[in-house]
Amino acid sequence: MTPSGGRTTDLRLYRPRVSTWWWTRKRTYFVFVMRELSSIFIAWFVVYLLLFVYAVGQGEAAYQRFLDWAAAPWVVGLNVLALVFVLLHTVTWFSLTPQAMDVRLYGRKVPGFHIIAGQYTGLLVVSLFILWLVTQ
Repeated sequence: MTPSGGRTTDLRLYRPRVSTWWWTRKRTYFVFVMRELSSIFIAWFVVYLLLFVYAVGQGEAAYQRFLDWAAAPWVVGLNVLALVFVLLHTVTWFSLTPQAMDVRLYGRKVPGFHIIAGQYTGLLVVSLFILWLVTQ
């Protein structure tokens, strides 16, 4: 007997087998999984930046060791791969923002295109400023 007073049965639920690679069959699922996977590479960039800042703080010898390590082919390859994933994350995040934000101006909803254009404009301005800082 079960606590509810009923009898136990040998009821077997139907559970269809789902492939491990189910997300590769539809483009939207694939992009979603890749965007989620990109968080690993964003974390790598944060760790890389922290290692860089630490090396700069330790002096010229540590900075040079960091540069030598960063020039290793596997680190360069990892950074290129991370850059691709970070760009994917940025593009997909920017395209989803109008769905997550309800921006109103003078009581009227701002079109999604304007929100996305504003994000890319801000990204361009900040990137150009950082480029200017680095090249000075």
